[in-house]
Amino acid sequence: MQTPAHPRHVAIIMDGNGRWARARGRPRAFGHREGVEAVRRTVRAAGDLGLEWLTLFGFSTENWRRPASEVADLMDLLRRYVDADLDKLITDGVRIRVIGGREKLSQDLIDIIERAEERTRANARFNLTIAFNYGGRGEIVRAAQRLAAEVAEGRLAPEDIDDARVAQALDTAGAPDPDLVIRTSGEKRISNFLLWQAAYAEFVFLDVLWPDFAKADLEAAIATYMGRERRYGGVEHADAG
Repeated sequence: MQTPAHPRHVAIIMDGNGRWARARGRPRAFGHREGVEAVRRTVRAAGDLGLEWLTLFGFSTENWRRPASEVADLMDLLRRYVDADLDKLITDGVRIRVIGGREKLSQDLIDIIERAEERTRANARFNLTIAFNYGGRGEIVRAAQRLAAEVAEGRLAPEDIDDARVAQALDTAGAPDPDLVIRTSGEKRISNFLLWQAAYAEFVFLDVLWPDFAKADLEAAIATYMGRERRYGGVEHADAG
């Protein structure tokens, strides 16, 4: 048994923008725009609360199935967030990483992502990762392909592939696994998010819709996490035998 310390890395499945907008008689795009404001609040709150890493699930590979107009709105929101906030994020010491496939993204969006990653590369106070056009299964497939290529080229022996090698082949290479995964909106599933990395994460599911997510909600989720016992597959001594 291990009582959790304050988490280093929190990951959030941001859910509920559409329902939030519908409850107000507004289009889904309005909910997504308000969701960006929740992102800004959460990045500030995470820094204030002493987190070192925050990973946000912004756009999944399955989201391409949504109407083309909504997909376009979601793409534009990433453009606006990064462009509008980049100078402040740099000043605040935030390093930005965007994980996921880029093959279906427009070149201007790829340019924005690469510029943000390059300009914040030296920042070390806080790490913000945005999972965009991301799916956990696809990430594991890409990792397997990278390792298979190394084996085919004679640079890696199959028997040398272990947990650490796989982790270094993932999109998140260099980042610690999340301690806590939060999902908003009341849904209780992980939706193909950080499947490898979240193997031993604690999960907290909140009824709050993402546009309403505030610092108090993050604090409450962290408090729930810190009240749990993490066994990592083990048992308490009293239960042994």
